[in-house]
Amino acid sequence: MHVVIAPDCFTGTLTAMQAAEAMAAGWHDTAPRDVLTLLPLSDGGPGFLDVLANALDGTTVALTVSDPLGREVPAAVLVTDVAGERTAYVESAQAAGLHLLAADERNPALTSTWGVGQLVRAALAERPNRIVVGLGGSGTNDAGAGMLAALGAGPAESLARGGGALAAAPDDALQGLLALREELAGVELVLATDVDNPLLGFKGASAVFAPQKGATPEVAQELEAALGRFTEIVARTMPAPTDLLTGAPRRLDREPGAGAAGGLGYALLLLGGHRVSGVQLVLDAVAFHDVLSGSDLVVTGEGTFDWQSLSGKVAAGVAEAALAAGLPSVVLAGQVLVGRRETMGLGISGTYAVAETPAQLDAAMLDPVGTLRARAARVARTWSPAR
Repeated sequence: MHVVIAPDCFTGTLTAMQAAEAMAAGWHDTAPRDVLTLLPLSDGGPGFLDVLANALDGTTVALTVSDPLGREVPAAVLVTDVAGERTAYVESAQAAGLHLLAADERNPALTSTWGVGQLVRAALAERPNRIVVGLGGSGTNDAGAGMLAALGAGPAESLARGGGALAAAPDDALQGLLALREELAGVELVLATDVDNPLLGFKGASAVFAPQKGATPEVAQELEAALGRFTEIVARTMPAPTDLLTGAPRRLDREPGAGAAGGLGYALLLLGGHRVSGVQLVLDAVAFHDVLSGSDLVVTGEGTFDWQSLSGKVAAGVAEAALAAGLPSVVLAGQVLVGRRETMGLGISGTYAVAETPAQLDAAMLDPVGTLRARAARVARTWSPAR
């Protein structure tokens, strides 16, 4: 039996490669004669650059950038040259990731995307035709204001002190935005993201994602107002772009993906960027459909398989690709928070949780490799006739 093991990272515990290796070890414990292909994946969040670096023939440029609280952290830009097109890949989580913050440091009213601006500036220095920015796993909620400040769109004292400070930003805080847009006019800017949320509203960055980053309900409401103020400053600074089909003005804050990474997607849209599915971009880069040829089963996974996993995440992208190829797919996750009714539409044949009780969850956090390996071994008993 040929099994493709293609998980995302298990956020906070395992990288995508570590998860794939743990799953493979457990599967081999039960079914040692099965042929296993390990293919770690990403949807634009943590691990995006590592996955692409393993799949693409490129050069990694190492640098140091600021984390969400201004401390120096290592980061990189991946540069590829294919058919005369030079592409620079950036992973925003390397500078703005939630994993860079201790539990008591998580406050999206204070964290900044300044370091993402440093990454984009480093990418520009490579003179690319295209810059792809992976969005996901952020610990920020500043609508990308810090990134814009680092790129020269406005003063750091107004834009790089976190999302909460945007409520008091002056009308001229983005006086350099038009010049920055002109500087980037010759570069295709791509947002690779796992979500299509707008910037504001009940489905926006502050309402949906800020609580996951440490915001109380009161702070989330304050951030919503602060990001609303930021859109007012944008409206005073630059004319709204025009929809090419209708001729009507476009509200970039309502565009799909504007709310990604705490609104970082909105700032990239302001600079002329356009959104693509992060997981689809990665699946294309690793030639996933070719890998599926001749396979019998696809196993994917992530830390928590919940309602957000059903659209735009790795598990959903893998399941849809497997369904198109006529293959069954199963999900191994730290926790499974959705039922079979929700997963049937994706063609997922089974979901398996490492932890189903609080005690099991504690054990999984203490030994993520061992518990995931043991769960994969049990799943193989069900799925592998070769055992």
